[in-house]
Amino acid sequence: MVNNLATWFELPVNDMPRAQDFYRGVLNASFKDEEMSGYQLGIFDAEEGAVSGMLVLGEHYQPSATGAVVYFNGGADLNEPLAKVEVNGGSVLISKTPIRDGECGYFAMLLDSEGNRVGLYSQA
Repeated sequence: MVNNLATWFELPVNDMPRAQDFYRGVLNASFKDEEMSGYQLGIFDAEEGAVSGMLVLGEHYQPSATGAVVYFNGGADLNEPLAKVEVNGGSVLISKTPIRDGECGYFAMLLDSEGNRVGLYSQA
């Protein structure tokens, strides 16, 4: 197992179906739905050993455009998921931007359907 610095993330949501529809539409994500101690969970499907996380609806979880930023894998080209952001209820904050003139890939920032600021990263 790789010793990743980050091991898990949780994104707060106000509307679980809407949030899952957003991530399905933009990133082709799939989820395992669970409930635990009054919290509604949408766990991102991931390969064994991969860093992953979940959407969480419940007390103490409030979406934020100003907190920590989770970066998602944007696939082969960020333009593909970015083209799906607005039609799925989000907004693009920073369009595809090269990192060190593209030597280190590209990033973008967006607000998801719940108001969370998240990032996308790709090599191209």
